[in-house]
Amino acid sequence: MSLYRTELRRLGKRRFTRWAALLGLLVLLAVVVGGFFTNEKLDAAALAKAERAAEQQWQQDVRNSEQFRAECEKAKNGGTAERGQFPEDCAVIAPPPREAIEAEWFLPSTFNFRENFGFTLLPLAAILALVGFIVGASFVGAEWNTGGMMNLLLWRPKRLTVLLTKLAALLTGLLAVALPATALWFGSFWLVATLRGTTEKMTSGAWQSFALTGLRGLVLALVTATIGFALASLGRHTAMALGGAIAVMVVGQFGLGILLEMAGARFAEAWLLPTYALAFMQKKVTLENWDACQATYFGECKPETLDITWQQSSVLLAVGLTVILGAALWAMRRRDIS
Repeated sequence: MSLYRTELRRLGKRRFTRWAALLGLLVLLAVVVGGFFTNEKLDAAALAKAERAAEQQWQQDVRNSEQFRAECEKAKNGGTAERGQFPEDCAVIAPPPREAIEAEWFLPSTFNFRENFGFTLLPLAAILALVGFIVGASFVGAEWNTGGMMNLLLWRPKRLTVLLTKLAALLTGLLAVALPATALWFGSFWLVATLRGTTEKMTSGAWQSFALTGLRGLVLALVTATIGFALASLGRHTAMALGGAIAVMVVGQFGLGILLEMAGARFAEAWLLPTYALAFMQKKVTLENWDACQATYFGECKPETLDITWQQSSVLLAVGLTVILGAALWAMRRRDIS
């Protein structure tokens, strides 16, 4: 019997795998449903309603300005005005011009596929990465904890082959869930945009950009699943991966972030892993340091900036993956199985 097919079957039959995948898909479904009900399609009625709301707001501003000017004149004439309560000349109190109140401010939220869909790929990648990490950690961690790994090695004594076959089965199973989920994500939000927004101005370049972002999300999910798998294999327990992740995020990230802020470090976010994950998905994250003012010829103060690109994030992910997976393979080969 093929070891690979056996591991695929074992992965699919685990209740934890099924429940984790189902929970992740339900969260994604909740995001889509929320996007549907919190957006509206802009039609002539919605535009007319927004125009009426803008007119009402302007009229209310006019009444408020007239009331405030009357109070100013009354206080000035009666000598009861407190210092700083009113301007020196009550005539400067005037309502804003009508064109200053824009109807766009009063339009309901609408889903523009070209402008908004890219942001929805971030929660998709995050949820797939989280599911991949915990499923990967539990898949091999449970084998070590229950003694299944030792029994398997009696049948297949090649340690690295066994571990890598388990990893291949895990990544195949993750792709089997992530690829349809990503395709449904694209289709669902296209439907949301059709019914509750607009799909105008979609070009081949926009589709290519969204496809590449979705592909990077899949890569991120595969990398996190592999890291969770490797950490659990190193510690021979699921808790090793989950505890390590909590320690890195809580102690290593939040604690480090607070320490860097207290120390006044430049671009403190550049030392935090979520910054690189975000840059990997968005292609670039620009950090700003407002403590360093770069004055322009027009007297404008511009902050010092630092760009974190997806290429830099890719190098960090590749190095981290190589180190952690390499350590797990080395430990599998060198340590006693007992």
